[in-house]
Amino acid sequence: MTETTPAWVVLDIEGTTSSTSSVHVGLYDYARPRLGVWIETHPEDPEVQDAVAQTCAEAGLPEDATTDEVVAVLHGWMAGDVKATPLKTLQGQIWAAGFADGDLTAHFFPDVPPALRAWHSAGIKLAVFSSGSVRSQQPWFRHSDAGDLAILIEQYFDTVLAGPKREQASYRRIAETLDQPAGRLLFLSDVPAELDAASAAGWRAIGVRRPGEPSENADFGAHPIITSFDELTLTDKES
Repeated sequence: MTETTPAWVVLDIEGTTSSTSSVHVGLYDYARPRLGVWIETHPEDPEVQDAVAQTCAEAGLPEDATTDEVVAVLHGWMAGDVKATPLKTLQGQIWAAGFADGDLTAHFFPDVPPALRAWHSAGIKLAVFSSGSVRSQQPWFRHSDAGDLAILIEQYFDTVLAGPKREQASYRRIAETLDQPAGRLLFLSDVPAELDAASAAGWRAIGVRRPGEPSENADFGAHPIITSFDELTLTDKES
């Protein structure tokens, strides 16, 4: 697939650059038993304090709820794949510590690292827009099974910084931050609703249909579709 060179490629993570199971099984299984211990051992951390307070507020718990009560809510959100900001904050902290300690290594589809390196070398800037917190995105790219990919990424966005991934206003905010016309931005995602939102904001949007992933049989509508980053030719030199 040949495309005019974009100024930025903005990447989704789950199901796009990395398997969903590596996040929902690997990372979730790592964070789940550590949530309570993390809260108890970081009582003075403002982010932890805010996350606990937000959890209580959103779940209707009293302000003096026990850690067990808070963790029960967090576990429920995890089971339902709820994109709750306080959960993302705590998970991000735990994952960052796990990556730093060498307990975790990020998984990427084999076609992704060489494509990212080639695009970066060609002068295309790379950013990430994921529902996971920026705190969790950065170590994910830094501690990958293909080496340090964070050196290739110039911007990270999450739902706190940009807004919900299925709302076009979020993509307008990102375009403003990147200081580029929407037409010079390309979003790659395996979720049709996210592609719809990006396209409605004037972006170019391409669906990623990975075999074995949850969106393998999704209806991508009129969006172009690839099954591997190898199918994308993004530079004028290559076109």
